[in-house]
Amino acid sequence: MQLILKYFPNLSEIQKTQFEALYDLYFEWNSKINVISRKDIENLYEHHVLHSLAIAEIIHFHPGSAILDVGTGGGFPGIPLAILFPESKFVLIDSIGKKIKVGIEVSTAIGLKNITLKHLRIQDEKDKFDFVVSRAVMPLGDLVKLAQKNIAKKQINALPNGLICLKGGELQYEIQPFKSVAEMYEVSDYFDEEYFKTKKGVYIPL
Repeated sequence: MQLILKYFPNLSEIQKTQFEALYDLYFEWNSKINVISRKDIENLYEHHVLHSLAIAEIIHFHPGSAILDVGTGGGFPGIPLAILFPESKFVLIDSIGKKIKVGIEVSTAIGLKNITLKHLRIQDEKDKFDFVVSRAVMPLGDLVKLAQKNIAKKQINALPNGLICLKGGELQYEIQPFKSVAEMYEVSDYFDEEYFKTKKGVYIPL
C-alpha cells in the first residue's frame, strides 16, 4: 500500500481504505479462483495495482468519462482506476465468467459504486465509451478492430477518445500499422521499480 501512496499521495481516506483492502480480498479469492499467478500474489500492489495505475499517468479521466476495460480478468486495470477516478464510470468485461465473479466480489466488498462487471466478449458489447483500456489482452491490431465500434464521438478529455493498452516487451511490429497516430509511453518514466523497465503504455486515437 505504501507503494501506491508513493506515487499517489493525495488519495482520500475512502480511496486509501479501498486500496488497502485489495490485498486480503485478492489473496482470499485467488485461493479459490486463480486470477493472479500464485507466485505473483505477493506482488499484487506493484505488478497489478500500480501497473494498472500507469494509465492514470497517461490520462487523468475527466468526471463523467466512460471507460471500458476489455479482458479485465479479476479486475485489472479497471478496479484500481475506478478507485482513483470515482467520478468516472467503468465497465469491465471478460469472456471467463469465474474471473468476473472475483471482480464483482472484490468491487462489492470495497463499495465501488462506479463500476459494472459483465461476463461478455468485446464483440458483444454494444455501448459507447470515451476510452477502451486493457492489459495485454490480445494483439494490438485485433483490439483496435474490435474496439472501434465502442468509441464515442463526443470528446470530454484532454486526449481524443481511443484505446489505451498496457503492454510489455518489444512492440515495434505490433505498433507498425498505427505508427502515424500511436503514442508510446515508457512506464519506467513514471515508476522507479525494476519491474516497469520493460513495460509500456500505448495510446491510439480511434
